[in-house]
Amino acid sequence: MSNPAENLKEKFKKEKIRITQVIRKLKKNTPRDLDYRFQELHDEAFSQIDCLNCANCCKTTSPILLEKDIERLSQHLKIRPGEFITKYLFLDTDNLYAFKSVPCPFLGADNYCTVYEFRPKACREYPHTNQRKMHTLLNLAEKNAEICPAVFHILKRFAE
Repeated sequence: MSNPAENLKEKFKKEKIRITQVIRKLKKNTPRDLDYRFQELHDEAFSQIDCLNCANCCKTTSPILLEKDIERLSQHLKIRPGEFITKYLFLDTDNLYAFKSVPCPFLGADNYCTVYEFRPKACREYPHTNQRKMHTLLNLAEKNAEICPAVFHILKRFAE
């Protein structure tokens, strides 16, 4: 099966203005209606897109790791949190921990996550399109549309 992220950057560039307009329009919706519609389109997108055929998020971006994430992963890997931080993480410009390298050090060649049960909260919730209070995540959705074909699909559907 082909990678759904193929040519996504080019598709996003072509649709950027339209997607920005959609985001502006969505900001005017009532939060409850927005949550409901996002959930519908999220389910639709993921009925067509298999993350294991893509893994673009894992290949191109790093999640923010919370202290709980670091503790959980360290415990799973049987190393001290300080050692985990030294080996895998850096502090970004917002003083938050992120992986030093992309692709993710825990992404397997088969696109499976080797620490799936212990993965960071940001990975568990990605692409954040089935969250409550989507009105607070619209700017993030716009950014993620360039990375995740499901988010791109959702925002294009809103544009119809």
